[in-house]
Amino acid sequence: MSGGEPVRTALFECHVEAGAKLVDFHGFELPIWYSSIQDEHLACRSAAGMFDVSHMGLFAFEGIAVREWLESISTQAVSSFSPGRCGYTHFLDHDGQIIDDMIFAIDSTERVLGVPNASMIQTMWDWFDGLLPDDGSVAIVDLSVETSIIAVQGPAAMDVIAATLGESNRVGRFKCQPISENSAGVTGWIQGTGYTGESGVEIFVPNGEAPLLWRALLSAGEPHGLVPVGLGARDTLRLEKGYLLSGQDFLWPGLGLDADESLPEGFLARDTAETAVPFGLDLDHDFVGRARVLASAESGARWHGLRCLERGPAPRLGHAVKSADSDDAAIVGYVTSGCPSPSLARTGIAMAYLKGVEVGAEVWIQASPRRRVKAEVVRPPFV
Repeated sequence: MSGGEPVRTALFECHVEAGAKLVDFHGFELPIWYSSIQDEHLACRSAAGMFDVSHMGLFAFEGIAVREWLESISTQAVSSFSPGRCGYTHFLDHDGQIIDDMIFAIDSTERVLGVPNASMIQTMWDWFDGLLPDDGSVAIVDLSVETSIIAVQGPAAMDVIAATLGESNRVGRFKCQPISENSAGVTGWIQGTGYTGESGVEIFVPNGEAPLLWRALLSAGEPHGLVPVGLGARDTLRLEKGYLLSGQDFLWPGLGLDADESLPEGFLARDTAETAVPFGLDLDHDFVGRARVLASAESGARWHGLRCLERGPAPRLGHAVKSADSDDAAIVGYVTSGCPSPSLARTGIAMAYLKGVEVGAEVWIQASPRRRVKAEVVRPPFV
């Protein structure tokens, strides 16, 4: 989305009531924080946090062979997923570069729900539309505008859901179902997914029901430590778990957008093997872009975690990673995401594409023109 005033979600008044600091995020007016990023982050790790993620999209893919069609254009073996299960996948272009990633949910053998990223809704719609079977056996319905999405995440998340919507809506990790009858009177879809690495759910409801659900969750969740959480902590939470951020950790060249000026040209044009995300890749089926993934699996850069071993400026997007603590040391990669970790006493953590290094190696992050910070290459999650 671009141009004009940012879109307000159906939960805008709820955010104002909670004292949120609102910002323009990809054309949506959303909370960056309510109390502080640090406090909201730690509350989600220790108890429960609630997020308005209505800026995300929602597509329904429908047809007799819809799972087989999705499998042919995605890195995941979608046809192996039965109704009631969710999965994660990448969609690649014909050159093998990631266009976007997506969580999908199998409603039935003939209906799959998918959640495209906020800034990629139109791009992914156009991509899917161009690959639909000529015989009309698969169709796509865009439910994004009419749907609100609330995520509840954290160790106490499922107790909050049970207290609000009843035990029948307590779903397991990467399981999904229509919302069953409940005392709150809300309808829609619930799935055991999220972007924090914690237990929890994402709930999809008609816009008109969103404020009712938000307030019901806050009320029932208060004894469990539930707090509203903004975009700031959502980013630090996902980074601690080593989750990709579309547009920052990978960027499709087809968008015609420039990456951070400190990165080499084309640095973020990546394939699935380079991101080292094994749970979204199945190489035992044919799919668009598979040839590059196979080549990268043999040799190429990898998306690694970096944990700082000393104090210094926090690692940030575009920081060079060097093989030694010297001005003339070889650059082995660049940071794509970084921050002081709220869960690790603000120790610097980062994700970076690196070449020629292995887990356990020591490297140096060029955190400022005059300061390099020693770090260890690690395998996420950090916590």
